[in-house]
Amino acid sequence: QVQLVESGGGLVQPGGSLRLSCAGSGFTLDYYAIGWFRQAPGKEREGVSCISSSDGSTYYADSLKGRFTISRDNAKNTVYLQMNSLKPEDTAVYYCAARTVQTCVMMPWFYGYWGQGTQVTVSS
Repeated sequence: QVQLVESGGGLVQPGGSLRLSCAGSGFTLDYYAIGWFRQAPGKEREGVSCISSSDGSTYYADSLKGRFTISRDNAKNTVYLQMNSLKPEDTAVYYCAARTVQTCVMMPWFYGYWGQGTQVTVSS
């Protein structure tokens, strides 16, 4: 059974950091492009970051460059999203998703496998 499981969310103060994990089971993540998306209440799901499987290229939403970093640990079959200098507007449910193509896109409808999401709340 193909599964993606996110973890690492929580409550953090503005300016703080969190590292989200996306663990795969039932399939090998390094054969897929993996994306991180987020959805805040009342808003559409938006692309945050993506890492390709072909050459490890990384992509970020323009507004997040410099604060978020995506990475893979193939030995652990896990993709991470390091989030620094968090702001209240980063509050959302964060999802990881797998695309059965090696290259990245930042639109959610191109991804066929999704995790259940992890809540990130940035508040003082």
